[in-house]
Amino acid sequence: MAYTTINKSSDYFNTKLYTGNGASGSTQAITGVGFQPDLVWIKSRTTSARHVLQDVIRGTGDHKLSSNEAQYEGYDENDWAGGYISSFDNDGFTANGGTSNASIVNNSGTNYASWNWKANGTGSANTDGSINSTVSANTTSGFSIVSYTGNGSAGGATVGHGLGTVPKMYIVKNRSTAKDWTVYHNSISAENYLELNQTIASTDSSSVFNDTEPTSSVFSLGNNGQVNTSGDNYIAYCFAEKTGYSKFGSYKGNGNTDGTFVYTGFKPAFVMVKNTTNITDWWMKDSKRPGYNQVNDLLYPNLSNAEEHGGDIDIVSNGFKVRTTATNTNENGNIIIYMAFAEAPLVGTNGVTAKAR
Repeated sequence: MAYTTINKSSDYFNTKLYTGNGASGSTQAITGVGFQPDLVWIKSRTTSARHVLQDVIRGTGDHKLSSNEAQYEGYDENDWAGGYISSFDNDGFTANGGTSNASIVNNSGTNYASWNWKANGTGSANTDGSINSTVSANTTSGFSIVSYTGNGSAGGATVGHGLGTVPKMYIVKNRSTAKDWTVYHNSISAENYLELNQTIASTDSSSVFNDTEPTSSVFSLGNNGQVNTSGDNYIAYCFAEKTGYSKFGSYKGNGNTDGTFVYTGFKPAFVMVKNTTNITDWWMKDSKRPGYNQVNDLLYPNLSNAEEHGGDIDIVSNGFKVRTTATNTNENGNIIIYMAFAEAPLVGTNGVTAKAR
């Protein structure tokens, strides 16, 4: 049994669905998250629109990044003014329609999904690495937000992540220059990388993560511009695995509608997957869209597309089962990585057993 000390997963991660109530210049307080989020990721379900990611270290307003674009933070301000988070609140956040194109976060009648993580506020100085960083770390849930400035070192720079245990996944973005999002996942090792805004398969490069696995205090960088150009500013989202709350692993596709079952030790609230063998889109699914099995409402981290139906999975009390032959999630013999967060643990310290959907 997967026992966990995190009995209420929604204290640290929660999906909040909402409907926009305005247009340009409009604001809406989104409540019901259950905590003050430190990272908010928003995507329109109804329309084609950018993803919006904002965190407490980078701040509100035009301090936005989009997972489906390589662009730098807050680029093209006239366009980016079309939607942003204007505050992180006690029970959620405020979505602001901006001065144009409110469809990004708060267009009237548009449905949105927001995924919310709790770190530890605006952050503090960390000197564990050869590059100093500002870190907002929640060691209970295994999540940290890390801001640093690159030094361009080809000899293997290191950055402190503040988790106190080895991260299984981190996502790095250059804030100063238009560069692709760069992903480390323990299942493909630090010799390889993926790109969140691209469809590339696992790619070998020593210049990205210096072929060096992370430790309990730091992660390593080469001098690739996506992760370490001298003088450029970066943000990294780092995740360590916590029994019964989060899981970062891989599985092999079988090419059958009776697909692979993936054991996580909890009922997932959120699952993101990527085929590392093939050139495919990333997929995002959560337990609130549509709220019952089979889960078939699909968004793409690397695309601006509106929500689609497809790529069915079953969410059960101890993991998820793939119900599609799609290349993205179940190509025969291909290796697919995933990140998953819990709706409820299989068995918490309170002895309560999670129920299937």
